[in-house]
Amino acid sequence: MCAYGGVRAALASVLLFTFAGSVLAQEPPFPKRGPIEITVLFPAGSSADVAARLLADGMAKNLGQAVIVMNRPGAGGAIGYKYVGGQKPDGYSLVWNSNSISTTYHSGQLPFTYEAFDEVAQVLAETPVLAVPAASKYKTLADMIAAAKAQPKTITIANSGTGSHTHFTSVALFKAAGVEVIDVPFAAAQVIPSILGGQVDAGVQLPAALAGNVKAGQMRLLAAMTAKRDSAFPDVPTARELKLDVALELWRGIAVPKGTPKPVIAALEGAIRKTVTSKEFAEGSEKLGARPAFLSAADFAKVVAKEDADIAKLMVLLGMKKSS
Repeated sequence: MCAYGGVRAALASVLLFTFAGSVLAQEPPFPKRGPIEITVLFPAGSSADVAARLLADGMAKNLGQAVIVMNRPGAGGAIGYKYVGGQKPDGYSLVWNSNSISTTYHSGQLPFTYEAFDEVAQVLAETPVLAVPAASKYKTLADMIAAAKAQPKTITIANSGTGSHTHFTSVALFKAAGVEVIDVPFAAAQVIPSILGGQVDAGVQLPAALAGNVKAGQMRLLAAMTAKRDSAFPDVPTARELKLDVALELWRGIAVPKGTPKPVIAALEGAIRKTVTSKEFAEGSEKLGARPAFLSAADFAKVVAKEDADIAKLMVLLGMKKSS
């Protein structure tokens, strides 16, 4: 019995040592280090930048590692997409992406499609709106369309740059109305001053960029380009209510280079979910005029693929598609 007991004890010791060695040999879970970097496609201080920093703060708390924002603006987002697309697929380089991944590719500014990335999660949704100065003679969208019909190519509409979502939305809106206007691209930070200063008649922008001006009575909104009224501007009619079939909501989310391990994506997705569904994030988003709109990696991937196909078709119809 003693000999048998000794063998059992020795065997147990061997098994315990083997198990402990195996555990010690395992890689620690992601993230093993910091910082995790989020590339933002717009300048510091822009609404997209502020929203990304709000997300980064929450993710850092949930992951236990630093999450920082790096601004890489330019070329409708192409500079930032190219940078992240060329990084190691290890979960430490993320891009704060949007519908621009499709508009930038199909307009010929990006050499690869959305398929160069793996989606992690959708975070926010924003509604493009048509804005005029408070003193504008255009009281409604119908007023502006009537004027554009009477005098084609005289009304100027600002956007956030050629190939941007606001440019694309503006073209789609007035194409649907059957009128010709002059689209004027600006750097994102210049759009609001150009509208308020009277350099242009109107502008298509996202709520975060002009919510303060609207609340201050400096601007008036004529239409929202979404399927239903935006909670940020419940009194503003949608383009569809005005008989124009234009609903081009902007989504924002997180993507990583193609080939990032699924457990890493799952860890990032979990941290984003906790952040986006928090009270702090909801309150911060509301101040920016955006809506928390979390979608899982799988559901977000479906949205991106569907919208890419829809955007490609629309850009062909609008004469804006340049890539093959």
